[in-house]
Amino acid sequence: MPEQINTYAAAEEYINSIPRFTGKNSVEDTRRFLAHMGNPGQHSRIIHIAGTNGKGSVCAYLCSVFREAGVTAGMFTSPHLVDMRERMAVNGRIASEEEFLEAFRYVSDRLTDLPPALAEAAYHPSFFEFLFFMAMYFFDRAGVEYIVLETGLGGRLDATNAVEDKALCVITPIGYDHMEYLGDTLGEIAAEKAGIMRGGVPVVYPVQQPEATERIEACAAEAGAVCVPVSPEAIKEIKIRHKTIDFSLQFNYYEYIGFTVSTTALYQVGNAALAVRALRCLEDERLTAPIMQAGIRGMVWEARMEEILPSVYLDGAHNIDGIRAFLDTVKSQAGGGRKTLLFSMVRDKQYRTVIRELALSGQFDGFGVVQLQGERALALDTLRDTFGQYTGVPCTAYGSLREALADMVRGRGEEDRVYIVGSLYLAGEIKALLRRPGRD
Repeated sequence: MPEQINTYAAAEEYINSIPRFTGKNSVEDTRRFLAHMGNPGQHSRIIHIAGTNGKGSVCAYLCSVFREAGVTAGMFTSPHLVDMRERMAVNGRIASEEEFLEAFRYVSDRLTDLPPALAEAAYHPSFFEFLFFMAMYFFDRAGVEYIVLETGLGGRLDATNAVEDKALCVITPIGYDHMEYLGDTLGEIAAEKAGIMRGGVPVVYPVQQPEATERIEACAAEAGAVCVPVSPEAIKEIKIRHKTIDFSLQFNYYEYIGFTVSTTALYQVGNAALAVRALRCLEDERLTAPIMQAGIRGMVWEARMEEILPSVYLDGAHNIDGIRAFLDTVKSQAGGGRKTLLFSMVRDKQYRTVIRELALSGQFDGFGVVQLQGERALALDTLRDTFGQYTGVPCTAYGSLREALADMVRGRGEEDRVYIVGSLYLAGEIKALLRRPGRD
């Protein structure tokens, strides 16, 4: 058990050490420990979000609208980019170091008097569970009206699924990712995500590939959930502007509401549409059309086609569907200048498929690769050589991220663009570099 931990840094170090001495626990054990904590969050309305791509963005859109309406909401997301505290926020403000430490110590103290079933199993929360428990305590202390929970992996067996009473579920687009855990087909992956559903609770989801949609609807029928599909045909009049995108969302035969997303990422239109449809399901009179319009426009989510420097765009796409959505946005951006791409990835992703898609897209005049930090990093030689297998476009291997960013940004023309993509870990390293005092 953690003892004598009195600083945020020590708490963060302990949580980072958890994977070395414990593994994944069952959802039932997670539920037992949550009950042992007194079921924090039971007085809030819980919105649970699963899916392959867009989960964090949908969470952020929901909470931006809540904030615009003056409605208190807690948001639990993962992974963090730079600071572990990013995973838990209330009304857009991440937990302070003092609040983080208080939540850590509360969870730690509960480990000293475990109920018999957990004590016999020598239970200890996993890395993800520990942060989930801390977030629920933090939200409970803040007295939030809504809690927006993003699943970490899958849905059915995810720690966040220990929460039974939900006001609403959302399933974002399904794609091929984490297949070693979730299944080899879209139907199998969709079924795992659909495990968050509850009887009588609305589930909002996009109409997408038939295999995924049909499985979601079959699981909803089995669970007794209320299906709320969002068809691509309901999203109309998409207009891409300089730094925003306008679109209209159809709710029935005669009701349309216009929205603006403050990004050039085309995939955010679908994520915003899911969030708006979900908000309507809540039947909260404070969430009026003007409030939703302002909240959707006001949402800014880091590392989602984010312009981090003039004409330098950072995107967290890290699987084949995310990369294809990223490429759709690159193709939609006007301008006759050079486009270059900085890329890296972890080795346990489908890096060869992703690199092939990027290399053969015809969108880039040059590539740069750099190795990530950590033991999961894909080797620099492998990154460079894999690009070389699919394209003759020059690919430069950089020894450090600082060198890569400085070289690719230096000397670019007025219409030139630099894109950075491949991993949220890469995005986090970029953000940390840009925040560092004295950077180039």
